[in-house]
Amino acid sequence: MDSVNLKDAYLRAARERPALGINTGQRGEVSLDEARAELAGSISRILHSLFQDRYGPLVGSLSEPTITEILKGFEANLSRTKGDVTLVAQELLDRLLPPNSNKRR
Repeated sequence: MDSVNLKDAYLRAARERPALGINTGQRGEVSLDEARAELAGSISRILHSLFQDRYGPLVGSLSEPTITEILKGFEANLSRTKGDVTLVAQELLDRLLPPNSNKRR
């Protein structure tokens, strides 16, 4: 593709502003549950393709609910850990720079 064709294609794309989605109906904001289900489905398909010969064809379909529960537990632990880290950081900051310190202002 020469530079004239490339420039024309770029200008045409900028003029037409193509839709981001493949179909005309754009998908709205994905909820956390939908994203978790899609990720669990993807991991399940990978597990199915890797372990179907050794453990049988049902390993992917049986693992999807398990993966969903693991992801839910991971999210709960992550939010709890975030709160703990915030408390520890605040405590360290309070010990290093007391609230009535001139450096803290």
